[in-house]
Amino acid sequence: MTDRGQAYGDGLFETMRVHRGQVPWWEAHWARLASGGQRLRIALPAQEQVRAQAAVLFADGGDGVLKLLVVRGGGARGYASPPDAETQWKLERHPLPPAAPGPLRVHWCETRLAVQPLLAGIKHCNRLEQVLARAECVDAGADEGLVRDTDGNVVSATSANLFVLRGGAWSTPPLQRCGVAGTCRAALMAPLDAREQPLGVAAVESAEAVFLCNAVRGILPVASIGARRWPLHPAIAAARRALATLHPGFDPELE
Repeated sequence: MTDRGQAYGDGLFETMRVHRGQVPWWEAHWARLASGGQRLRIALPAQEQVRAQAAVLFADGGDGVLKLLVVRGGGARGYASPPDAETQWKLERHPLPPAAPGPLRVHWCETRLAVQPLLAGIKHCNRLEQVLARAECVDAGADEGLVRDTDGNVVSATSANLFVLRGGAWSTPPLQRCGVAGTCRAALMAPLDAREQPLGVAAVESAEAVFLCNAVRGILPVASIGARRWPLHPAIAAARRALATLHPGFDPELE
């Protein structure tokens, strides 16, 4: 797995939670991968072949994380894609991350996300902005960080999407200009009756409740952002119950 993937980040990836040997959100992950492949003009491997290999990796029926990496092949120097480049791909099995000990302490990151609608929503392999933002979190002693775009709009956490409760209603930032459109975020929109709404720093800090979510860790309540503190809100517990009906790996009784 070398060449353009390593040199330019010319590829895509999906990170999926496996529950008892199965990937409950497989179709959603593959749909996002297909969207990314179309935009980057990378031919995807046969879905049946990838799924069969994933089944072999989790033949023991265990829980874990499945990572799929798909990159454009070709070793020629330069940005232009070789016309005969063959797609390269691989699957990896990883253990589940440890459960968060409690609600998260979140940091406002100074690293900004560049606005690029052509890459917005998909999980492409160039993640240097997230690497830099995550380093800020480590330096600040925070569990996670919220990132804004270059115009100051709140986009997401470094590796999760953001939901805020304002006036008793859930909203999440739009992701048409930058950021990753998470599968967990997509799954929660309807059951939470959530809407996309541009958010600034003040809107987030004045919210009644805040949580982060992604496809591996589920819903992560936020306890603080800077000096702002939140007690655990019953609406977050309700959201976690709703998520458990959508993905059995996020059943609160399993934690």
